[in-house]
Amino acid sequence: MTVTQRDPRPHFDYNQTIQAHFEQFHRKHPEVLQHLLGLIKQAQQAGRKRIGIAQLFEVLRWERMIAGLPDQGEAFKLNNNYRSRYARYIMDNYPSTRGMFVTRELKSP
Repeated sequence: MTVTQRDPRPHFDYNQTIQAHFEQFHRKHPEVLQHLLGLIKQAQQAGRKRIGIAQLFEVLRWERMIAGLPDQGEAFKLNNNYRSRYARYIMDNYPSTRGMFVTRELKSP
């Protein structure tokens, strides 16, 4: 009898848009936004007018790794597809961050 290992990656429904996936992730993990806002505040206090969302994602990944996360059973992973969605969400909803990120036209919904 062969034992198969469970795939620890979250299920990805290819019939949904990236935006729909982002919205689900954002609702399930509000701590990601809070952490990103904290990093942005640090950058602003250091006098930064612009910062890259990719840079913030890597800092968040680093801090989670140092804290021992994610473990194998954890479904919380930062999908790079969500970076531009977070940048737009943050600038749209937090006026002090407007212009902080450079964004391009979205090519996929």
